[in-house]
Amino acid sequence: MPVSPQHEDKDQIWSQFLAQVSTLVNKQTMVTWFNQMSLRSIADSDVVIECPSKFFMDWVSEHHRDRICYALRKVLKFEPKLHFVNTNGSTADSAWKRGPLPAKSIPESSPVIMSKKIVSGGEPLNSKYTFDEFVVGKNSQMAYAACLAVSDKPAIVYNPLFIYGGVGLGKTHLMQAIGHTILEQRTNLKVHYSSAETFMNELISTIREGKSHKFREKYRNVDILLIDDVHFLAGKESTQEEFFHTFNALHGSSKQIVVTSDRPPKEIPTLEERLVSRFEWGLITDIQSPDYETRLAILRKKVDKEQQVEIPNDVLELIANSVKSNIRELEGSLVKLFVHASVYKKDITLEVAQEVLKDFVKHSPRKVSISTIQKVVAQHFRVPVEAMKSKVRTARYAYPRQVAIYLSRQLTNCSLTQIGQRFGGRDHTTVIHACQKISELAERDVSLKATLQQLRKELT
Repeated sequence: MPVSPQHEDKDQIWSQFLAQVSTLVNKQTMVTWFNQMSLRSIADSDVVIECPSKFFMDWVSEHHRDRICYALRKVLKFEPKLHFVNTNGSTADSAWKRGPLPAKSIPESSPVIMSKKIVSGGEPLNSKYTFDEFVVGKNSQMAYAACLAVSDKPAIVYNPLFIYGGVGLGKTHLMQAIGHTILEQRTNLKVHYSSAETFMNELISTIREGKSHKFREKYRNVDILLIDDVHFLAGKESTQEEFFHTFNALHGSSKQIVVTSDRPPKEIPTLEERLVSRFEWGLITDIQSPDYETRLAILRKKVDKEQQVEIPNDVLELIANSVKSNIRELEGSLVKLFVHASVYKKDITLEVAQEVLKDFVKHSPRKVSISTIQKVVAQHFRVPVEAMKSKVRTARYAYPRQVAIYLSRQLTNCSLTQIGQRFGGRDHTTVIHACQKISELAERDVSLKATLQQLRKELT
């Protein structure tokens, strides 16, 4: 047991700790999370870190524990037993959750909420990555259905299953959901999950140690192999060779293989044609960026689950309208509001959200106002501007009004409620209906599609 470093100044230790952490995370994460904490005590190997609130404490304990342990180990020169406490005294003892971590840099995206189901020597599964926690939208319906089918009948349908899409869209979530479901429903099956990078690192390590047979036993003695980020294999000929033979051994034994990538097989540079061919044996499906309705559903699910802070609908609409790139950024913006409310003890209003999330919102190119949209659309359809706010439902006025509402959703950061108010006090359901109608019409009406493109060009 290490001796308590009571002779050292806690502030000095904490400063060294923060310096270490700053090499692992970006500036925003540093300011939002780590600069809000403090070192309460060090006794033997027990390290107690104080957080400003219970929500803050729980989030840090679940999402940043790996990085904190790594940085503390570098500063203290021993393996810390980490404990969290908030200012009010409740604790989140996280020392039991996971064992010691390897002394290497922790990636920014490393998941740290882990299931205890670590099988066949693989990496642990994130306990939140289940089918129940996944919000299905038009962008992910096919991938979701395929993953459900594989979890229900592994190695019978869609083998291999290849899921591709951009960063933070849910590929890893769905892959691990397969693992969770199979582990729960088919306890006799062995599931192995790891990243392609881990696959390569373990291969190199066993070759150096002259234990290649151990590597093959590990990866080929499983029933379900889940490999994340297979595009990492690009340009790594020896690793591709080993993966090819691993694939053949498993597939030939009727074992399920699931892989994820940031692009389809044929677009992965320097990926051997024989591997591309193997991936095409099964189903290749993608996950796209979520549409507005799906983004809003994701946010509402997150808020309902956390139950820490009340977030008004217009704030959720602002986020859903502003953050479009991926789900990770979407949830990150919401977490930023949670932290702000928790630390500063303030209610989250639309004005507060716009200020707190200015880094997210400012990237939106939308500068056009609703009044400008109404004028341009009215002029195009040759109807009076007043028709935009009128209660008249004749087709001559209703159709241009719906187009204007649709463009207001597309080209401004206004919430559904705000848009409805600017169109004669209509409620948010009317706005949603108008947007859905125009969106669906544009898919099959070439003329409307061209009109919308022309109007966007005029407005932006």
